[in-house]
Amino acid sequence: MQTVFETNIPEYPLLSRGKVRDIYEVSPDELLIVTTDRLSAYDVVMPDPIPLKGVILNQITIFWMDMVKDIVGNHLLAVDVNDFPAKVRRHAGELKGRAVLAKRAAPLPIECIVRGYITGSGWKDYQKTGQICGQVLPEGLLLSQKLDTPLFTPSTKAAIGLHDENISLHKAEELCGSENFRQARDITLAVYARARDYAATRGILIADTKFEFGLINGAFTLIDEALTPDSSRFWPSAGYAPGRDQPSFDKQYVRDYLTGAGFDKKPPAPRLPKGVIEKTKEKYLEAFAALTGKSLAY
Repeated sequence: MQTVFETNIPEYPLLSRGKVRDIYEVSPDELLIVTTDRLSAYDVVMPDPIPLKGVILNQITIFWMDMVKDIVGNHLLAVDVNDFPAKVRRHAGELKGRAVLAKRAAPLPIECIVRGYITGSGWKDYQKTGQICGQVLPEGLLLSQKLDTPLFTPSTKAAIGLHDENISLHKAEELCGSENFRQARDITLAVYARARDYAATRGILIADTKFEFGLINGAFTLIDEALTPDSSRFWPSAGYAPGRDQPSFDKQYVRDYLTGAGFDKKPPAPRLPKGVIEKTKEKYLEAFAALTGKSLAY
């Protein structure tokens, strides 16, 4: 499969070139969403792609959306390039495995984050305030400790190069409206519970993850990506112990490299060494195989 840093499909208007995805307007109600091999860390796009990453993310998203479709509908219309419009099929070589045709949605203005374990920015907030997004937690929690009850901790949606910010539940409700907020919270927790329990049977702990939702003809809908190594922290259950950082199947390997290199979390990002690129690709492939029980043909 080709390594794809960015796409150029002149037959359709390019609506967005995000941190990872290129989005084209196929019709007023349909989008072509292409998951590239770009990688962002600390909300900054790296200059080097991770081969196969986009295919892995796209296939994992399709896998999860199918698994939770009884909890919440999704925006998928077609996932096989052979089922795409003829003009899109001209680009099948670079799109195979990494693109979907999706219904257009009006997205909610928040990221829907759920935390089953305390780590990342949540751990930093807890150390400072004893809270995450205004929610008070028990004293004495350890880094990477499992929470008795998963927390819904929404954040803002930042533009490329800027950082999402954790917000209170009250602020999220103000942004979304009461009914949309209620659905976002309840569905986020329900989908996480389903995925957490399944992943545990595959030897993976889902420490945290984030979802995006939108409205399609008034229906609450799961959009964008779902439970991928980019949007989640996946830890191997073997050897898990609270009180320390955990090895992971996600892009934490790149984050750790950048931290060690003194990256200030502002663009431009440094070039990634070949060894870091290969190791990160291996982590993504491990996550795909562990979750789906399949190997990726490439």
